[in-house]
Parts: sequence; C-alpha cells; structure tokens
Amino acid sequence: MSEVWMDYGTTHGMNGPPTPLDADSWRSAVEMYDRRYTFVAVGPRTREDWLHDVASVMRGETSDPRSWRTIDPDEGEEEREDNPAYPFVAPPVDEAGSAKWRSWLREVPRSAVVRLLVLLATLDLDVSRDPRLPDRLAEMEEHARMVLSRCPDGARFFTNTSGGGSAPDFYQKITSCSPLSQYAWDLGLLWVSDEEVGLIWSFDPR
Repeated sequence: MSEVWMDYGTTHGMNGPPTPLDADSWRSAVEMYDRRYTFVAVGPRTREDWLHDVASVMRGETSDPRSWRTIDPDEGEEEREDNPAYPFVAPPVDEAGSAKWRSWLREVPRSAVVRLLVLLATLDLDVSRDPRLPDRLAEMEEHARMVLSRCPDGARFFTNTSGGGSAPDFYQKITSCSPLSQYAWDLGLLWVSDEEVGLIWSFDPR
C-alpha cells in the first residue's frame, strides 16, 4: 500500500523532509497510548453497515489490513473467554439494538480529531490534569496528526462525548460520556472510511 505523507516541517515551522506514514511511524505514533488503558485496532470495511465491522474489531475477529501495530491490553485475559469483545459492549445485530448503540455516538469534524486523539492519551482522560503537559503537548499533537493521516478525505469520525463547550474542543474538561464498555467512563474515537474502520478507545475502570 502506498505511503501517506504528512509535512510536519510545515506544521511545526521546522525545516525537514515530510514524514511517511508507514509501519514504523504508525508504531511510534500509537506508543503514546501504551501509558494508559487504551485499545487501538483497525480492521477492514466489508459492509455498508459498518457497525458489523466495528463489532468484528472489538471481538478480535479481524487483523489490521496493513499488518501494523495494534494495542489490546486485555488480550489473553480470562474475561475474553465469555465475552470476546471485553471490555466493550459490542453493537447488537438486531435493528433496534444497533440503532440504540449508534445513538451513543456523536459525529465530529476532522478538525476536532487531533485534540481528541491527544485527550485519549492523557493520564486521567483530562488534558488539564495531565502533569506531563504542556512539555509533551507538541510531541503528542504530532503523533495525533500521524494517526489522523491514516484516515483519507471523506472518512467519518465518531466519539461518545460531545466534548467541552458548545463546539467539540477536547482540551476542555469532559463532563459526560455514553460508555461503550463495561466501565462507567470511557472515551474514544471511531473512524470509518471506504476501506477501514478504526478504534482508539481509552477506559477508566475506577
């Protein structure tokens, strides 16, 4: 598959060649999610109703179409024996159930996704409370832009919170969410393109 290029020199006012989106740069970008309880996986888009593909990713029934890194903190845990999607509540297959599950999602514009991706890597799912910021903010935003570059024009983006303020700004305090897991609080990004569906989802089991 061809590489996707992001010109970070232009973005950050530095001189240098553009950075390719490939297996190595993807691995480096998603490493920021190793520091907390976060699920990162991408699967193929096989149906018009992409909820079926999302459920397959949650249940570990698919692999990354590009064979790039995934992060699954619960892989091999006992809970998976009874519920392959653990800790997710996977979309139901019936029409009424899937409609309710879909209602928990809010579509957000591409312009809001970098901040959402940074939020999902913060220690308390709260940008204002992460003591590593602002020292690492520029680096985390660069990683977020790299992740976003995987999503082509026309991709759609969903999350389970409205974000802070009247417009989605994920650097403001998040006060509510519609949990899509066994836990009372989780936040995530779901993206859908013509070829892929992706999940980056962070959980707070406290």
